[in-house]
Amino acid sequence: MRAFGSEDWSWLNAPKSWEGGDGLTVTTEPDTDFWRTTHYGFVRDTGHVLGRTVEGDFVVRTTFSGAYQDLYDQAGVMLRIDEENWIKTGIEYVDGEQLLSVVVTRGVSDWSVVSLPISPDSVTIAVDRTGDTVTVRYGLDGAEPATMARLAYFPPTVPTLAGVMCASPQGTGFAVTFSGLEIG
Repeated sequence: MRAFGSEDWSWLNAPKSWEGGDGLTVTTEPDTDFWRTTHYGFVRDTGHVLGRTVEGDFVVRTTFSGAYQDLYDQAGVMLRIDEENWIKTGIEYVDGEQLLSVVVTRGVSDWSVVSLPISPDSVTIAVDRTGDTVTVRYGLDGAEPATMARLAYFPPTVPTLAGVMCASPQGTGFAVTFSGLEIG
């Protein structure tokens, strides 16, 4: 599977429609999401992730844009140990707005959002895992990801699937393009 100029990627919940190469374009499947219990009372582990397993300290960085249209359409970065321990961050479409979203899950999910000053054409997310800490930063429309959105605990030294994610919990699916992905 070739994406981001490399062939060492694998899918978790591959979508039916995607195209690789130097980047990645995905059309999400309907009724896809990552969530555990809190507030809604359900567990979903059906969103799409393209990534690879990494260990120790690393940074994941991607730039992406989406044709968000339905409530909770989402795209960004995923760090995943297993179905009960993961972090997803990126844009989530809520009430007609693109919000910067971070969900941290350790058995149950918590969700935080940041209102953005504009509806950006593209977003760059950088997720830095150092020891037992993950720091999420973002930049809008080509800006460096310098604004911190979240600092969270994440178990150290555990192998982690790291990559890009997207999902459509309530919609019919949408197109998202990731123009690059760096993990190192």
